Amino acid sequence: MEDVSFEWKEQHWRLSAGRAVYWEEEQTLILADLHAGKSAHFRKAGIAVPANIVQEDLYRLQQLITKYCPVRVIVVGDMFHSSANNDVQYFRIWRQQFPHIHFMLITGNHDILEPAMYDDLRISLQDTLSLRNIFFVHDAADTPETLKDQYVLSGHIHPGVRLVGYGKQSLRLPCFYFGPDAAVLPAFSHFTGTYSLEPEPASAVFVIAEKKVFRV
Repeated sequence: MEDVSFEWKEQHWRLSAGRAVYWEEEQTLILADLHAGKSAHFRKAGIAVPANIVQEDLYRLQQLITKYCPVRVIVVGDMFHSSANNDVQYFRIWRQQFPHIHFMLITGNHDILEPAMYDDLRISLQDTLSLRNIFFVHDAADTPETLKDQYVLSGHIHPGVRLVGYGKQSLRLPCFYFGPDAAVLPAFSHFTGTYSLEPEPASAVFVIAEKKVFRV
């Protein structure tokens, strides 16, 4: 999977077409909205969706971990979609191949598993997190008003942009969004929709198209 090197807020980021970002200074892989268990949740409700979605998403995460060799993985909310199900048990098995990596979850609105289960999966929970000058929160709307001198990095809205071509053809693609005061990561899972952003002036937007990342 292709990635793009990007310097922002005096930090160095590698934006991957695998829908994650590697933070070089912290040797940390960052992603948002994995939504593991979403497909099993839908199937339990009688909605026919493919059974291998979580396997494909976790295989992509495995590839990213193998490529960047992070010491830490931060999931910026919605790591799991619902209560415990077969997809969560699959994650438990998958997790065993990375015992040396610290997994941290910034809790999102879908992260409703019992705390003991996160302990069993060896995932550390935090409502928010500050590292260097970066403030992590799942939903940027929950950023404290008193926050100063920190850049906000969030997920939650599954950002995308609409590209318009000849003949008024258009395509909406997931993106990394870096605004003047805050950044939003794309949803890691392919089993999500996207919310079209209107970029602010002085922002940087990187679109993900198949296995490529490019700035628009």
